[in-house]
Amino acid sequence: MILNAKNGTLPIRDTVIDWLKFGHGEKTLVMIPGLGDAFKTAKGMALPFALLYHQLAKDYTVYYFSRRRVLPQGFTTKDMAADLYESMRTLGIGVADVFGVSEGGMIAQYLAADHPECVDKLVLAVTIPYADAITREAIGSWLSWADEEDGYRKIFLDTARRSYTPAYLKKSRLVNEFMARTTAPASMDNFKVQANACLRHNTADVLSRICAATLVIGAAEDEVVGVRGSYLLHEGIADSRLYVYPGYSHGVYEEAKDFLPRIMTFLKEGEEE
Repeated sequence: MILNAKNGTLPIRDTVIDWLKFGHGEKTLVMIPGLGDAFKTAKGMALPFALLYHQLAKDYTVYYFSRRRVLPQGFTTKDMAADLYESMRTLGIGVADVFGVSEGGMIAQYLAADHPECVDKLVLAVTIPYADAITREAIGSWLSWADEEDGYRKIFLDTARRSYTPAYLKKSRLVNEFMARTTAPASMDNFKVQANACLRHNTADVLSRICAATLVIGAAEDEVVGVRGSYLLHEGIADSRLYVYPGYSHGVYEEAKDFLPRIMTFLKEGEEE
């Protein structure tokens, strides 16, 4: 079967990491999700992801890694990158293309800087080298609601408001309201750890160690991480190029129809016909 979807878990310390796999291509692609992973991990999601990203299945064997199910207080994006590296080694992944979105892009920066031997090409989408005022305001608001009775609903709807265009929001309003009321996690602890890790993230001094060919993708109207960070990443990573989507916000990876084809074109550059 071309999708070849598989769910898995890896033991790590006193907890586990959920991961999934699909595709049967010769090249390996590692995908790293954003802060939403704190609410919904990869557990049981192999087939839905394989269907969503079916365009990748022919050319790539795709791995998608969540964070630990239970994160210790003070855990950083650098710590998460170390977990990811350990997971890749455990599964026998030597060298891979790596694609990180938002907080996943923060983790990918450390992975590429600390373990350059395992990253071939790198895609950093709607992410930052460190939190500026826009990110601090957005995540700060979410953290302030995290312990409220309807905190998850507030965070979910505010994330949607900040992430999508008005037209997209209008079409998805009822779905978003339903999801906000029915998908709350049992605990907000992992969210708070990951949100604080985003606020403390700072790779300004390590970007120069990233030697992988890198595509940085930003969104001009991003209300979660802003667009300035995309330019800073491009300036700090020697072998990088930058594309900024006009008119989109943080959810550009869901809205822009050419988002995935743009990434695939970049990853395939230089391959022999």
